[in-house]
Amino acid sequence: MALNNWSESITIAELNDEPSFSEDMELLIREVDEPESTPDVIVDMKAVTYVSSSNLAQLLRLRKKLDSRGRRLRICAVNDKVWSVLITTGLDAVFEFTDDVTTSLASLQIEH
Repeated sequence: MALNNWSESITIAELNDEPSFSEDMELLIREVDEPESTPDVIVDMKAVTYVSSSNLAQLLRLRKKLDSRGRRLRICAVNDKVWSVLITTGLDAVFEFTDDVTTSLASLQIEH
């Protein structure tokens, strides 16, 4: 996973397909575990072609941690196959999605 601290308040995580996805998510969750330095997070899924139920659970866990600290999560560049899983599970209404990293950055900066 490429983890880019774009600014002090925004981190961009470029996730990979399994088996790296689970490991990437665990690292990201640990990264945001520090309450005093928790950033907003953009999860770039352009390289992800498949998600499992455990991957979805990890995304939900990340969202819960960020919400509890008043931080925001954006998921971007979701391919059609992954998007259909998100729609089927109803998670398309739980997360905030954008087309790409640039749009995610803009949305976080506008809301700030």
